[in-house]
Amino acid sequence: MIVKKWIKYAALASALSWMISESFAAQINTIAIVTPEPGTDFGWNQQGITAAKAAGAKEGVKVLVAENLGYGDVRPTLRDLADDGAQLIIAHASGYNQAAPEIALQTKLAVAVTDSPSSLKAGKVADYTVNGQEGAFLAGNLAAKMSRSGIIGIVVSGEPPSWNAQSSAFIRGAVMARKDIKIRYAVIGPAAYSDAAGGKRVTASVIAAGADIIFGQGNGSSFGMLQAVETTPALDGGKVYFIDVVGDKSSIDKGYLLSSVLWNLTPVFTAMIEDLKQDKFGAHNYKTSLADGSISLLKTTHIPDDIWQNISQVRDQIISGKIVVPADYDAKALHALLAAHHS
Repeated sequence: MIVKKWIKYAALASALSWMISESFAAQINTIAIVTPEPGTDFGWNQQGITAAKAAGAKEGVKVLVAENLGYGDVRPTLRDLADDGAQLIIAHASGYNQAAPEIALQTKLAVAVTDSPSSLKAGKVADYTVNGQEGAFLAGNLAAKMSRSGIIGIVVSGEPPSWNAQSSAFIRGAVMARKDIKIRYAVIGPAAYSDAAGGKRVTASVIAAGADIIFGQGNGSSFGMLQAVETTPALDGGKVYFIDVVGDKSSIDKGYLLSSVLWNLTPVFTAMIEDLKQDKFGAHNYKTSLADGSISLLKTTHIPDDIWQNISQVRDQIISGKIVVPADYDAKALHALLAAHHS
């Protein structure tokens, strides 16, 4: 009799636990994402908004979007979103890393920030610094294999941690494919993410220095990079190719887009919502990788099949752990690596 009662009470406790869990999960009904630029850039802003909407649809939550906010004080917007019912705000720019955690501490909000792994705070703040270095390693390998001149370029709109990690990995991937590869590196400005004119000017100078493949990391400024590639021939008179990051510009390509390190943040944002539902948000930061599909390399018709097959083999080696690509976020380490491969 005692055993039967114990089983009955255990079953009841289990049912109550499930009901409580479901009740808590049902309370998470609205999230928001804030971006500094419009969600039409084929890059960071568009990818973030698209991914947030996809994650929201998957998890059955409403998604509020506040875009084109710039890099000024976003605190009033964050408070408005909280008033509108947002329970999680994805602060989709490293420039929001101070304001967003402050608002989280002042309210019942949870916030996700980027490029700030040390901001982790249980129940309040988590980071989703994108680890695109595995894709960038493949991009560097591809660039070295396809370069005619033996000189490839990297043009960046700043030196945030994610760009630095990708630049370092790009160099390592290129050197693996071609020991004597030379790297040309240029920074448009400290935060020139939307400077298309600067992107075009600086990229043209890198091409003039001998590069026939450009790895561009720039958000809005990448449109200027692509324009430079389209209008500036290589020193041998041939075509210069462009390797992009984050998004897919194939729909506007005029024959110069070689590839892109694609970032798919849907799995990341989905995991955030799941953690929020289970009261686990802020227990860990979020990462991306080739293994879960959140990072990949775009294949275009400009890449010969034999080279792509070789790149795919390198990809498999990274996923299996045979090749380890470090997440080297430090600008000083990047410049040391550049110094070894510039002449």
